[in-house]
This record gives sequence, structure tokens and C-alpha cells, in this order.
Amino acid sequence: MELLGYILAIMMGLILGLIGAGGSILTVPILVYLLGIQPIIATGYSLLIVGAGALFGALRYYRQGHVDLQAALVFSIPAMMAVLFTRALVIPNLPDPILGIPKDSFIMLLFAFLMLAVARFMWNPLTTKAAPQSQQPTERLIKLVLASAGVGCLTGMVGAGGGFLIIPTLVALFGLPIKLAVGTSLTVIAINSLIGFQGDILSGIPMNAPVLGLFLGLTLLGMWLGTTLGKNIDGMKLRNLFGVFTALVGILILITEVNKLAFTVLT
Repeated sequence: MELLGYILAIMMGLILGLIGAGGSILTVPILVYLLGIQPIIATGYSLLIVGAGALFGALRYYRQGHVDLQAALVFSIPAMMAVLFTRALVIPNLPDPILGIPKDSFIMLLFAFLMLAVARFMWNPLTTKAAPQSQQPTERLIKLVLASAGVGCLTGMVGAGGGFLIIPTLVALFGLPIKLAVGTSLTVIAINSLIGFQGDILSGIPMNAPVLGLFLGLTLLGMWLGTTLGKNIDGMKLRNLFGVFTALVGILILITEVNKLAFTVLT
């Protein structure tokens, strides 16, 4: 099972390199179900892996002139505070059970629903319509803070980058062209994820350096392969196929966790 997990780490990086989003949603399921890492710890490991992968992609976009650093910084500030607060204070103090559901199962169920949302985004990306010029600055600021903080909480809770939410927000509130929004989104994800991982360090999360280092290295190898091969592969077909795969994994997680809960109730 461990070997399969490391092979999938390469595949995950390959997907990220080819389509620029979505692949990181597989990090937590791989860590939990194939490498045997507890869900809470896996979400922390995911932050480092996602952050490093996003940084790799952001640097490539930056060299091409497709990163708006000002927009990235403005968007990141509320998100950084939210993700750091979530990882350092909320996650370590979550009750067990949560709403009558064991904490680990609750986290995985939340993650499964997120995977289904990502699958939906792969098939039909969220509308990216720029905000009207008549919109008041105060209104735009409120929307920006709420969107940014929401992405930060999501990143902190489940260790996912949230690019499927960040990109349309950057287009709507900053009026960025889509390619510039993608590069800027990767920059925001890198900042949020790596800051969130610092929250785990502050909270004293145990680190399995060999597993984390090998998984991260293989993911970056996959990303390098993806960015190298990207010009020769139909990105839209791959995106749709990955959406189907993500939905299937999300449904499988739902079934697994519901069966666990049913078994617990019956016994």
C-alpha cells in the first residue's frame, strides 16, 4: 500500500503540472488510506506538500510575467490570519466527537464533500466575471476579506489549496485575466499553505520527516514531468477525466466513512 501511495504522489504532481489545479486534493486521501497517517496530521502534511507544489508553479508563472504580486499580497493577508488561526488554535482543540461523529471521520467526510466540489469545478469552472465598475470600494473590500478568510479557513481545516475558489475571486474582484489569475492564485496558495504549516509546527504536530520528504520529492518530480509534457497533452480532456476520478474517490471516501460509522453504531 505504501508503494502505491508513493506512485500516486508522482501522479498527483503530474496532474498539478499538467492542468495547474486540483491534483493536491488527492494528498490527504493518499496519506490517510495508503500511508496510514491520521487525518488531522495528514491535513498538516498536505499544507507543506501543497504549498511547495504551488510555489514551484508560481515561480514558473512569475518568470513568464503572469503573477500580480500586489493582488496576491492583498488577497493573502486575511487568508494568512485565518489559516494560521485555524491550524494553531482551532484544529488542536477540536472536540471529539464533533456533532456525534468521531473527529477523524468528520474531517474525512468534510474532505469528501470538498472533493465532489472540486470535481464539479473540473467539469464546469466557476463563472469568472469581472466586477462592475460601479461597485463601491467598501463593498469590494468586504467581499475580498470574506472570500480570503473563507479560503484561509478551508485551507486550514482540510489542507487543500482552494484554487477553484481563489481564481474566480481574483477575476471578479481584481479584474485579472484568467492566466494572470492562475499564476496569482498559485502564489496565494503557496503563501497560505506554508504559513498554515507553521501553525502546525507551533501546535507541536508530530513530523515523520522520511515519509514527508519522500512524498514531497516525488510530488515535485511529478510536477516537473507535468510541466515538461504539458504542451503535448489536451488539457481539457485531462481536466474532465481527472474530475471523474476525483468524484469517484470522493464517493469512495463517503462510503468508507459512513460504513465505519454504521459499524461503530451497530457494535
